[in-house]
Amino acid sequence: MNVTELLADLRSQHPATARAGELQRQIDHLTAALAETEARLTELDIARKVIAEAAPAATEPDPPQTKTSTAYQAIVNAFNQHAGQVFRARELHELLDLPTDEASVNITRSRLARLLRQGFLTQPGRGRYQKRTQRPLRTPAS
Repeated sequence: MNVTELLADLRSQHPATARAGELQRQIDHLTAALAETEARLTELDIARKVIAEAAPAATEPDPPQTKTSTAYQAIVNAFNQHAGQVFRARELHELLDLPTDEASVNITRSRLARLLRQGFLTQPGRGRYQKRTQRPLRTPAS
């Protein structure tokens, strides 16, 4: 046996040779799978374009504004416009030109408590509310 045959024999018996062969088979398999997936994505993109052209632009109507949702929106807007300011429920009513009778103010207190639980407001003192500034704002649903 000459040196060339000995090197070829050693190379064929080395574990790295088997590993390289296995990796090459995996590469071939993944390359074929990638080509199939890209072809499918192209087909889906074409279908999406055809559907988009054929279908009229669908617009969902805005949900109807209820008295409750507009009340929450008014409260949120007031805090957004006066960031950093602390309000009591009655002061908020005066700012928003809402009735200041006790029943109406109590409803607003419960709304403020809900906004507090949702993390939109902080409570720097008893009965006092302020806009939270550490997290992104969201408009609460009723």
